[in-house]
Amino acid sequence: MSQQPGALIAMSGGVDSSVAAYLMQQAGYRCEGATMRLYQNEEMSADGLQTCGSAKDVEDAAAVAQRLGMPFTVLNYTAEFRENVISNFVATYEAGGTPNPCIVCNRTMKFGRLLEYARQQGLDYLATGHYARIDRDPETGRWLLKKAQHIEKDQSYVLAVMSQEQLAHVKFPLGDMDKPSIRALAETLQFCNAHKGDSQDICFVPDGDYVGFMERFTGKSYPAGDFVDVTGKVVGRHRGAVRYTNGQRKGLGLALGAPVYVCGKDMAANTVTVGPENVLFTTTLTADNWNWISIPDLTAPLRVKAKARYRQPEQPATVRPLGDGRAEVVFDAPQRAITPGQTVVLYDGDVVVGSGRIL
Repeated sequence: MSQQPGALIAMSGGVDSSVAAYLMQQAGYRCEGATMRLYQNEEMSADGLQTCGSAKDVEDAAAVAQRLGMPFTVLNYTAEFRENVISNFVATYEAGGTPNPCIVCNRTMKFGRLLEYARQQGLDYLATGHYARIDRDPETGRWLLKKAQHIEKDQSYVLAVMSQEQLAHVKFPLGDMDKPSIRALAETLQFCNAHKGDSQDICFVPDGDYVGFMERFTGKSYPAGDFVDVTGKVVGRHRGAVRYTNGQRKGLGLALGAPVYVCGKDMAANTVTVGPENVLFTTTLTADNWNWISIPDLTAPLRVKAKARYRQPEQPATVRPLGDGRAEVVFDAPQRAITPGQTVVLYDGDVVVGSGRIL
């Protein structure tokens, strides 16, 4: 019986996961490919929008797996995805937050359900095409999540919800590579997707109209209400509070003589507060649902660099425990439009310290 370690490759149909499959094979793993069918979006991506998990993606993933001579399967997880990811997305918007469904999908589906499947199949690891690195701290024995070698592609922010158990059984073969080298390698291997574009947007909302999606999903409509200024004075009508997010300026339809921005929402009163840009800046956030990676727990204040959204550069900050699973992040300089429902990720150099959900 072969002692060769086995790996399930999460194949999205894109070039990154295809090259990850090849690299795992080259590293001596017994590989099988799998694509998760998460959402029936054929009718929504008919206009050529590049989304995650379409029939074309499945076809491309199958073609690459065949080229590499590895078994390939499509796993239908539409019910779990609906329950874990879509329902959370809708609930977060309805509660006044702005969700990050890719982070929830990584935690519950890719490194939850798919890793579980890999282990059931007797495979030791799950490999994906993410740009990040996994290491082990020789002193503490803890698994570490590190930024990708090429920072412009780094995805450690969306992976910062991974547990020790998940990190122990996941491989990121692309952690040291850059995109041009990956495309060049895929071209050499004659992969059908060597020049395929990266998937954009939310897979189940490829047209970007998330409120239209929510209305179809819930059967509700989200009623109009009042825009109010920071003193509480009514200054106009909004088209449903779920349509607006902190920091937003465009699409408000208000002519108040000076630019105004969304700076808060009261979902119970169905009001959206607008004000000048300076109101958006704050030095402090509180978060719960913490996932500590490089440390077992936060027991004392700690100096870190923190990111309160994916595209934001890291900012110097101090994190301190508040008890009952919450912690407060205090930035050295005020930050713009910190948004409930988003994830804050803490770093120490290249290493992810942990992540939490902004309250």
